[in-house]
Amino acid sequence: MTSVMHGADPSALLHTDNFYYSVQARNGGVSTRKAASLDDFGSATPQEVWKDTSALHNIWAPEIGGDDGEFFIYFSAGANDAHRMYVISSDVPGTNYTADEFELKLPDDKWAIDGALFRYNDELWFVWSGWAGDENVEQNLYICRMNGPGEPTGPRHIISQPREPWERVVGNPWINEGPEPIIDPDGQLHIVYSADGSWSDSYCLGDLRLKKGGDPTNVWDWYKSNGCVMGSHENQMMEGWGTTKEVNGPGHHTFALPAGRIDASVDPDVDYPFMYHAVPKGTEYKWENREWFSGSFRWVDGVEYSRKNVPGPEKNVGWSLKFSE
Repeated sequence: MTSVMHGADPSALLHTDNFYYSVQARNGGVSTRKAASLDDFGSATPQEVWKDTSALHNIWAPEIGGDDGEFFIYFSAGANDAHRMYVISSDVPGTNYTADEFELKLPDDKWAIDGALFRYNDELWFVWSGWAGDENVEQNLYICRMNGPGEPTGPRHIISQPREPWERVVGNPWINEGPEPIIDPDGQLHIVYSADGSWSDSYCLGDLRLKKGGDPTNVWDWYKSNGCVMGSHENQMMEGWGTTKEVNGPGHHTFALPAGRIDASVDPDVDYPFMYHAVPKGTEYKWENREWFSGSFRWVDGVEYSRKNVPGPEKNVGWSLKFSE
């Protein structure tokens, strides 16, 4: 475990120049940092790449990604129930982003945060956390197709709701957020996400695994881990997964993938770097005390995810992830 810097909601990618680039909401805008390793972001100089000149307010959780040689930073902004997703773009990851933000017209036009763009099976997709309606009852995970990085198409499809006991230790509202797509060694799609309230040390990471040959828009083709795959409370953890020893409430992570490619980390014999935010043990858990930490993850085969009283098979066996501080 390495404490990288003060802050929340890390997002980073590895560029072809062998440097990592991160993004952070900062001083009413978005800043990037360039570093030789994830551990070096704390000493890297922030460079502001976008400023909120439109009075959007409440800039949250920017996410850096890439597709077809371009780079995109998605972020949410807005007061209260007005939060929507925006994007800026550049031909390089660290600078030269468009000065004017572009609002994504996500289907149903509801409160939305934590959006991420990815390519899967030669199609472009967008996944985010949002509300079903206009009230803050729970945050679900949604997915939709994209005609381009700024052009959602078709309806939104729900893929996860915070309905498991380990996702509802605190609340209300109930929370699924911070979705991060990644491909496992068998080519199956996963969405690793943050569950439970971010204001509590019950915050943790869960995993959604799409069944082989599954349709990403069909909620019943997704199987959810039977507990947290990274967390600090034993009663929330999936069987066989241990708790964190140095931090409380780990969540809102980034896989820091090469060029943002979700199929770039599939070797089961490799420990891959990643980042997450948490609060050091012994420190009061509150938003102001969150820090970026670097750690690692590894693929684990033969892991059963199960469910009851829903369409489709009750059990699905495949790859999962084990995270190390």
